[in-house]
Amino acid sequence: MAIKDPINDIQVKIVDTTLRDGEQTAGVVFANEEKIIIASMLRDLGVDQLEVGIPTMGGDEKEAIKSIVKRNRNSSNAKSIMAWNRAVTSDIEQSIDCDVDAVAISISVSDIHIKHKLRTSRQWVLENMIKSVEYAKKNGLYVSVNGEDASRADREFLVEFINAAKKAGADRFRYCDTVGIMEPFKLRDEIWYLYDKTKFDIEMHTHNDFGMATANAIAGLMGGANHVGVTVNGLGERAGNAALEEVLMALIYVYGYKTDIDTRKFKEVSEYVSRASGRFLPKWKAIVGENTFVHESGIHADGTIKNPMNYEAYDPAVVGLERQIVIGKHSGKAAIVNKFKEYDIKLSDAEAKDILSLVRATTVRLKRSLFDKELVSLYKQYKEKE
Repeated sequence: MAIKDPINDIQVKIVDTTLRDGEQTAGVVFANEEKIIIASMLRDLGVDQLEVGIPTMGGDEKEAIKSIVKRNRNSSNAKSIMAWNRAVTSDIEQSIDCDVDAVAISISVSDIHIKHKLRTSRQWVLENMIKSVEYAKKNGLYVSVNGEDASRADREFLVEFINAAKKAGADRFRYCDTVGIMEPFKLRDEIWYLYDKTKFDIEMHTHNDFGMATANAIAGLMGGANHVGVTVNGLGERAGNAALEEVLMALIYVYGYKTDIDTRKFKEVSEYVSRASGRFLPKWKAIVGENTFVHESGIHADGTIKNPMNYEAYDPAVVGLERQIVIGKHSGKAAIVNKFKEYDIKLSDAEAKDILSLVRATTVRLKRSLFDKELVSLYKQYKEKE
C-alpha cells in the first residue's frame, strides 16, 4: 500500500487533554485554580483545542470548566474548549450548561468492550452514538466521536461506525489506542485504511503502555489523521498519553512541519503541570528534562564546546532550556580547561591533567558530578601542594 506523506500537506490540529485524560492519572487532582492556569498557559502556547474535563461530574468540575470557558471567551487568542461525555444525552446537557463549543462523545467500539464492559451489541453502540451526535449537533456543538479501544476493534465495524457518525453530523473521529497495544507501522496502515474508506477527519489518541505513544501519534498523522491528542509531560491513565512537547518537537524538527506553537514556553508549562500534578519531571525526560542539554562525557563536551550542533539537535532556548557543561567522572581535559576559563584561570596541559585526576577520584567518592565551588576548592588544594 502506498502511503502518502501528509505531515506537510495538511494542517495538524493539536488537541490537548491534560485537564481531562491527564487528570485521570491515578492520584492526580488539579485544584480549580490550577486547571484555570493550565488552560491559560496552553492557550497562550498555541494549541488548537483544549479538552478540559467531564461536566457530568458536577461540583468543582463544572465550576472549573465554566471559569475556563468564560476566561477563554474574553481572551484575544480564544481557543475551542471541549468537554468529555459518554454517549448519553444527559451528559451532553451538562456540557451545554458549561457553554463549551465542542464535545467529545465516547463509546466503546471493540468487541472486547462491547461484550465484557457494555454487555450489549454493536447495533446498540451505533444507535446510541448516532442519537448522542444528533442531539449535540442540534445544539450547535462541534462533535468528536471517540472510538474507545479502537485499536482492538474490527476494522470493518470501525468503517461502519465512522460513516454512521459522519452521516449523523459528527465533525471528526477520535481513534483511541486505549491500552497502547499498537505499533507505528501497523497503525499508520490502519489509519490510512480508515481514512481511505471514510474520507473523514481523524484524531489520534494514543497511550504509552509499551512506550510508543508519541511514535504512534506521529504514525497516525503519516497515515492521514489530521488531529492529534496530547498531554503535557505525557500524563494520563496508567503509563500516560503521547506527550505534547515530544509530538510537537518531532513534527517540527524531524518532519519539518511549520507551526505557530510557541515552543519556548514548553519548560514553563511542563514544570507547572509537574508541580500541580505532583508528578516528578525526570531530568532525562525528552525535550523538557534538564539533562537534555547537559554534557559531561569528554568527547561530547569537547564537541559541544567546539560547536553545539555536534551533539544537539536544536538550540536549548527553543524549549526554554539552557546548555550546561558539567564536570564529573567522564569529563575530559577540554571541559576542565573551558570550565576554569569562566574563573579567568588558564590551566596548563599538565595542570588540566592533574586536576582531571582529582576530579575523577572525587566524583567516584561522592557518586555525582561536581559543583563549581567544589572545582575551585580542588584547584586551590592542588596549588597549595605545589
